[in-house]
Amino acid sequence: MGNAIRRGLLQLLYLKEKQSKQEIADLLKCSVHRVSYWMDRYQIPTRTISDAVYAKKNPNGDPFKLNLPKTLTQAELFGMGMGLFWGEGNKVDRSSVRLGNTDPDLIITFIKFLETFFSIRKEDIRFGLQIFSDTSPQIAQRFWTKALGVNKSQFMKIIVTPPRSRGNYKRKSKYGVLTIYYLNSRLQKLLLSMLCKKSRFIVPL
Repeated sequence: MGNAIRRGLLQLLYLKEKQSKQEIADLLKCSVHRVSYWMDRYQIPTRTISDAVYAKKNPNGDPFKLNLPKTLTQAELFGMGMGLFWGEGNKVDRSSVRLGNTDPDLIITFIKFLETFFSIRKEDIRFGLQIFSDTSPQIAQRFWTKALGVNKSQFMKIIVTPPRSRGNYKRKSKYGVLTIYYLNSRLQKLLLSMLCKKSRFIVPL
């Protein structure tokens, strides 16, 4: 099929630089069919649509890095973080790491877990807040921004719901339910795989 496209060039453009077949075709001034033909000839694996979208959003690779515990103190934090994700985290939505609670200390612990073991930047985390209609949105948001040391620009639109009957839950959720959102499907997948492999919890020190 015409002049061959060099294997090394395709590997550089497609695998390393994460360019799409269309972008490569535009660069080389040829058809997408020709790019696909030579990729098949060289057995260069084609990205799935989800992988292609992820590569576009993260051109420099994963925005996180796994750092396993090196001390007993870190191992304790690691175990707590995984336990929180297991018990409180949302494991259905595969597009993000999510965890919600009314306890600031619990939220702070999970954020520290993400920062310490996955090199997540706190400023890259988004927050959702759900409050009862008899709670001031401004007061609730001010409480959480101060407790977590984050900016209110990291908050999504506050969700307001009718108050429930007075009781213990109502007292506990005075400032609403705060949900952490870290939008990265691969980190969510990694955490789920670590939950499935319980041996990962036993980290040699």
